Amino acid sequence: MTQNTPPGDRIAKVIARAGLASRREAEQMILQGRVSVNGKTIDSPALNVTPSDKVVVNGKVVGTPDEPRIWLYHKPVGLVTTTKDEQGRATIFDKLPEDMPRVMSVGRLDLNSEGLLLLTNDGGIKRKLELPSTGWLRRYRVRVKGQPTDESLEPLRKGLVIDGERFQPMIVNLDRQQGANAWLTIGLREGKNREIRRALADLGLTVNRLIRISYGPFQLGQLKAGAVEELRRKVVRDQLGLETVPDAKPAKPKTAKGNSLRRKPRPNKAKKSP
Repeated sequence: MTQNTPPGDRIAKVIARAGLASRREAEQMILQGRVSVNGKTIDSPALNVTPSDKVVVNGKVVGTPDEPRIWLYHKPVGLVTTTKDEQGRATIFDKLPEDMPRVMSVGRLDLNSEGLLLLTNDGGIKRKLELPSTGWLRRYRVRVKGQPTDESLEPLRKGLVIDGERFQPMIVNLDRQQGANAWLTIGLREGKNREIRRALADLGLTVNRLIRISYGPFQLGQLKAGAVEELRRKVVRDQLGLETVPDAKPAKPKTAKGNSLRRKPRPNKAKKSP
């Protein structure tokens, strides 16, 4: 006999959509006894709730989920992409504007990397954009110590196996030699830990600067280091295939101190393929 699925959504999903925590964090909060439904503390995330249920997290009632939002953030060097660091290092969340709502990062950039990092208030969007099946191209400007040739970079285009781990083929352009360093543009569709650094090290090249310049259709552009810019709701809706989201004019880019930045008008140039 086929069992009917209980109405509503899983409790952890509801908490995540309300912008209070990621789904995994919500599950941990439930196990810690910090969540109640209709006045009763629950100890398992295996529960569906509907809008008529009263969900309370840490003593606060969970209201209507926030509409999905995405911000572009120019991560500077020297910040870790975690909510809390065991070594006490500064995190990106320590430096965001004070008026930012609770957000999660889409993927990570390591301590010494900089550039475009997507932030969202929606756990579902985070998971969707991180899935390998999404396959969005991520492009990086990379400075390496050495004098590589286009031919010497060919293994990156074919795909490498390093310590038994397979790296998918990358799109690699040798842009220019600048003294003892060379600049490359690299595109990839997966996000293994320190993937570019490890792949180039396997070719005998040391990365001394790495800047993510795009994530799928989203571009770093002229956004200054430490600044945050919210995407228009229509852009979020169109790029992610979401249901209709009320459009709103986003605020100007803000620095970590919350001051708006003025951006120079950009020339209308045709984009070149990577």
